[in-house]
This record gives sequence, C-alpha cells and structure tokens, in this order.
Amino acid sequence: MAVAAAVIVTGFLLMTGAPSTETEFNPDIFSTRRIVVGPTMAFLGFIFMGIGIMWRPRASKSKHEEGAE
Repeated sequence: MAVAAAVIVTGFLLMTGAPSTETEFNPDIFSTRRIVVGPTMAFLGFIFMGIGIMWRPRASKSKHEEGAE
C-alpha cells in the first residue's frame, strides 16, 4: 500500500506546473507529462491501492497442523 501511495503522489506531482494567467498563456499546460503521464500514474496508483487493500496473503500452516503430519 505504501508503494501505491507513492505512485499516487508521484502522479499528482507530475501534473503540477505553472498555470496560465489572464495576461499570459502557458502552452506547457497541454504537455504530455501533465495530461497523460501524471493522470495515468495516479489512476494506476489508485488501482494498486485497491488491490493492496483487498489482497489476502496465503495462510501458512499453523503449528497444530504441522504436528499432525
């Protein structure tokens, strides 16, 4: 879950940058990094977080079951 959280934060950081203002247009707001890569990483991070929450590790044999064999 920590890795998924790091991927989400990285995705949001990739979407940041200087904004456009009323007096000056910043064409960087349409860069591939800000409109494709960042949102994709954030979305995958949320998917990984859901998988991490629902993932159930395999149960190991208890000492009682091992002694019966």
